[in-house]
Amino acid sequence: MLLAVILSALAMTLIVAVRYLVTSGGFAWATSKVRPGLYDGLTPQIRKEIGWSLASAAIYGVPAGVVAWGWQELGWTHIYTDIAAYPLWYAPLSLFAYLFLHDTWFYWTHRWMHRPKWFRIAHAVHHASRPPTAWAAMSFHPIEAITGAVVIPALVFLIPIHVGVLGLVLAIMTVMGVTNHMGWEMFPRWLVHSRAGNWLITASHHQRHHDEYRCNYGLYFRFWDRLCKTDNGLARP
Repeated sequence: MLLAVILSALAMTLIVAVRYLVTSGGFAWATSKVRPGLYDGLTPQIRKEIGWSLASAAIYGVPAGVVAWGWQELGWTHIYTDIAAYPLWYAPLSLFAYLFLHDTWFYWTHRWMHRPKWFRIAHAVHHASRPPTAWAAMSFHPIEAITGAVVIPALVFLIPIHVGVLGLVLAIMTVMGVTNHMGWEMFPRWLVHSRAGNWLITASHHQRHHDEYRCNYGLYFRFWDRLCKTDNGLARP
């Protein structure tokens, strides 16, 4: 049993690492075409971002591997495969619930990471990327990586979710993590400045966090930033 758990953790670590390299690499390549020269002179920084990110991949992979093994072998989780097990309207509801709860956890742990002690110990690694690049999405100190790695694995024990919807949650998490750091806004102005866009986080919003540090702490939504008066609008990456 222990060997099976270890193999599952190793497999998930490899999946997370490859997903990071493909996604960040893809958006870094797009950056070179859309914003040529934006990352010029940042090669040493990018190497560090990749190193920290691959270390984070291992930290993310361990709980994910344990959960995957427990789901397949013991039925521990509330992940389900039969789409008819719940009404169809439940699928988008569960998607939003996971994103909102993840965003809530991220907002408050992110603010905690900006307390002087924990910023110095851990979060400074992420903010050492000045400016952040598409490779910085998982560039975390191990302490910060642990806080991010436990959220989705914990939720699958609490809230039922279809395996396909869970895959969509992970895809959104990965893409937004990369695109929010790549230094330019890929979404059109009409969307970013629309009524819906005013509640969503994109590169324009998160770039201001990296510029000013004490605002714009969210991951997907601006709900907590607005409620707690930490929303400081958009930068112009």
